[in-house]
Amino acid sequence: MNVRDPDSILYHSKLLVLLLGLIPCALSSQISPGDLSAAHEHLEGLSNCTLCHTLGDKVSNQKCLDCHHFLNDRVSAGLGYHASVEVRGKDCFSCHSEHHGRGFDMIRFDKEKFDHSLTGYQLQGAHKQVDCRQCHKPDNIIDYEIRELENTYLGLTSECLLCHEDYHQNTLSPKCSKCHTFESFSPASNFDHSEDADFALLGKHKGVECIDCHEVVERNGRDFQMFSGLDFMSCANCHKDVHNNRLGDNCKACHTEISFSSFTGGQGFNHNLTQFPLRGAHARIDCRSCHDTQRSYEVVFNDYSGENIEDCRTCHEDVHEGRFGTDCRQCHNENSWRLETELKEFDHDLTSFPLQGKHAGVNCKECHSYQLTEAVAHERCMDCHSDYHEGRLVSDVEIVDCKKCHTVFGFADHTFTIEDHKNTDFALDGAHLATPCFACHQEGQVWLYDDLGTHCKDCHENVHIGMMSPEYYSDKACTYCHQTDSWQKIDFDHDLTDFELVGRHTEISCGSCHTGDDNSDLPIFEDLGMECYICHDDIHRGQFSENGVTQCEKCHHPNQWSPSNFNHDSTAFPLKGAHAELDCRQCHVPELRDGELFVNYRIEEFECIDCHL
Repeated sequence: MNVRDPDSILYHSKLLVLLLGLIPCALSSQISPGDLSAAHEHLEGLSNCTLCHTLGDKVSNQKCLDCHHFLNDRVSAGLGYHASVEVRGKDCFSCHSEHHGRGFDMIRFDKEKFDHSLTGYQLQGAHKQVDCRQCHKPDNIIDYEIRELENTYLGLTSECLLCHEDYHQNTLSPKCSKCHTFESFSPASNFDHSEDADFALLGKHKGVECIDCHEVVERNGRDFQMFSGLDFMSCANCHKDVHNNRLGDNCKACHTEISFSSFTGGQGFNHNLTQFPLRGAHARIDCRSCHDTQRSYEVVFNDYSGENIEDCRTCHEDVHEGRFGTDCRQCHNENSWRLETELKEFDHDLTSFPLQGKHAGVNCKECHSYQLTEAVAHERCMDCHSDYHEGRLVSDVEIVDCKKCHTVFGFADHTFTIEDHKNTDFALDGAHLATPCFACHQEGQVWLYDDLGTHCKDCHENVHIGMMSPEYYSDKACTYCHQTDSWQKIDFDHDLTDFELVGRHTEISCGSCHTGDDNSDLPIFEDLGMECYICHDDIHRGQFSENGVTQCEKCHHPNQWSPSNFNHDSTAFPLKGAHAELDCRQCHVPELRDGELFVNYRIEEFECIDCHL
């Protein structure tokens, strides 16, 4: 340089200023790997680094949650997707990485494959087909602070009316699932008129269209079908009384929902309103035995008008032909012709064996076969009843009588509870609590209670024989992996195997790897191998194969597919200068070979002219 040349001095002075100006940019690029996304744009700058980063350590999850406090509240409460087993314990940046530029979308996931049940709300029926944003939109968010957030998935509740209009206008329960399913709003297939309404549908009522009783009116400017507030206590609320109230307003006493013309025999009719109250056997006979029900509505049931209804002979033949007078009540009563009057008046509760339940309906001769005053053993049920269990429940220490489990109201009913089962060798828990007794204790017509076993294999088939090493179930049996709450609920520590799950491998389902070659429903856990190529296709078509084996881990890591382990300096063309800033795809471009796109990573020519014209 000619120090005396003014132009030369000016030129090099400008160059020095330019280089000094580039020094902060260079320092910044070494500290920050790239621009923040638009959501974190306000945190840009060296003075804000520690808002997210902890010096000498990785990005802190707690610092993320300190800003995203709505999410922090749900995670702390154990709610939502981020508190699920799929996410709990993971670093935030493993899914939401940064420094990829303003346009980078930090919330990325496959909506088609997302398991919504991990959020605590399982999508069922038509909900499976709904686009996410039909529900996750500001209009459905009650909390106005969360509503202001852009593209948030927080703030929803599971109430139907949060997203759906209340067609019933607050006249029915807000719990829509009591009547409707997730498949379709109409028909309300969960609604059972016999169980859920105060008016059970029977007979002809079953065939009546809903609209015939539940009319559609206009309310608040909209069509509204009335499902509540209807009068139905009397048949006359809907039907005309053809008897003109001569027989009272209890239509059900004689008629049923099957058919108006189908006469029930009037068993529910209050005959005490007439001059002849029905007692004993009279109360059990059919009305047509005394009345001609084929007569017209105006005169029906007036057959004995003007008759002496107090005289039994008005209806009954005197088989004694008057030899014992005309007062039949001296020997007989209305309960039974064959039993003496005082018999039916006998109070069995005065004995040491009150008649209860089924015993109350037993004929006296069933127990008192010889004479009514004979002594009958009754301390134990088996004094009269045969042992249905054939001695299988008789203990050596204490004689177990039937009343230990059964009542006098029926053999099918039992009083042996789940709490009682806890005192056995096999306490019930999980799904076993919902298992009916016969599933374990009945074999054909025989009920078994002894030596049933308490291990899973005693009742359940081991489907893993030959497909899993016995070391994983020999000691703890099925509970090594499964729980009694649900067979599908797996709690297995994969770190006990030779293949520790890390990175993305922790997110996939067991069946993705443990599937048999024959595509059977049973998973296979033996001899699966641990090499990457066993499960993954070699998209590089053997370019990195060494002695026939491609070691994917030299470039890739289970956390992500991008070649984070690859060092270009180990190749024949180390990246220097501007080459180090280039995207891989600028040199390694796809090309068509044998009808398929193929990326060539084995470039043989490295001269500048080979890439630059």
